[in-house]
Amino acid sequence: MPLPNADIIAAIATAQGRGGVGIVRVSGRNIEELASGILGKLPEARKATLENFVDENGDILDQGVALFFAAPHSYTGEDVLELQGHGGPAVLQLVLRRCLGLGARLAQPGEFTRRAFLNNKLDLAQAESVADLIEANTAEAARSAMRSLRGEFSTAVRGMVDELISLRMLVEAMLDFPEDEVDALDAERRNSMLNNIRSQLENTLDKARQGSLLREGAHVVIAGQPNVGKSSLLNRLAGEEIALVSDIPGTTRDVIRQTIQIRGVPFHIMDTAGLRESEDAVERMGIARTHQTLHRADLVLLLLDASKGLTAQDEEIIAGLPTGIPRVLVFNKTDLCGTGNTPYVNAPLANTSYVGVSARTGAGIEELRGKLLEEAGWHDLESGAFMARERHVLALKQAQSHLFQAHSVLNRAELFAEELRLAQHSLNEITGEFTSDDLLGEIFSRFCIGK
Repeated sequence: MPLPNADIIAAIATAQGRGGVGIVRVSGRNIEELASGILGKLPEARKATLENFVDENGDILDQGVALFFAAPHSYTGEDVLELQGHGGPAVLQLVLRRCLGLGARLAQPGEFTRRAFLNNKLDLAQAESVADLIEANTAEAARSAMRSLRGEFSTAVRGMVDELISLRMLVEAMLDFPEDEVDALDAERRNSMLNNIRSQLENTLDKARQGSLLREGAHVVIAGQPNVGKSSLLNRLAGEEIALVSDIPGTTRDVIRQTIQIRGVPFHIMDTAGLRESEDAVERMGIARTHQTLHRADLVLLLLDASKGLTAQDEEIIAGLPTGIPRVLVFNKTDLCGTGNTPYVNAPLANTSYVGVSARTGAGIEELRGKLLEEAGWHDLESGAFMARERHVLALKQAQSHLFQAHSVLNRAELFAEELRLAQHSLNEITGEFTSDDLLGEIFSRFCIGK
């Protein structure tokens, strides 16, 4: 619903620093007086005009393009004035101060988008995708954020909600009759509708998980004994000399971080100190940090010397890895093996996959990149991923759990109906149909000031 008695807000909408163009954005109700104070008039709606931006004495602060969008046909749903001038920090501050002097107040982080949400210009998932689009670090992430901003994610969620409502109506009608009088066709229709919703939810959750991976990336730790080529592998994956490489064991003392992209998916790669017993106090500190980093990883690449195979020291390292975290045994230095074949372990290990590479020659690196995507849970989608946040994935999982429970109580209509209601509530949290003010404050506080 529209904001009651919304005051006028203003902020610089372009990034900090110098640029060719800088924008000061104003939003609120009845901004004619403010526009007249800085432009001498209220511009014609949706028509760009060259104007002087003046101070209280009529002196020109800047000259640029003024654009006015009359409510409700604007980003926020209120009257919006954009002053597009030169992109110098000093001149932008002068124009902003003039707007504040004319009665506007400085906008809070994300307040423009929050007003768009409260004025029903965007739902909550679309509003969040605005920030995701701005923060996207890969082309694939930007495309996914734009799909969510266009409303594809919200449309999928609302479609499931509509079907849940229809199913709830059918169940409520069936509640009026004793169980032995329920028509078999109604029961069949109920089951079919439930299965269809569960299938749609599984598909949407899959796309949301992919979008979450695009947004957050995966944290990958390279671990192993000293001198197995961990730093060389990081450099090979990054395509540049990030880490110092030496034949001296214990060269890497601290965690070295580098983000790479594989088919648009960000991977935060961490090269760590070699795991071994050491008398060197600084090296022991590095090894301790390695163990701490391993517990925060999404995936562990355990590097081994292919010419030696799986040694007793490697087995000790594997035994000490955190349980529940996927790991890939990477046999490096395959170029030193006489046949070029990697001596994999004799017996397969649980929760472990294998790949052979040569960080020196690049052999097997593409296979390793594919393995990283596979272990991170990435796969190509025909219609693309939805840019999803952790709360979206959690809400979808909650809805999925309630639908699973509903399936288990098919013949207990009251319990079945309650599980459907809870599933609908979980889905509505995604688009903001049921959202606490605390959650809204947390979401929009992370936006930049001018958005």
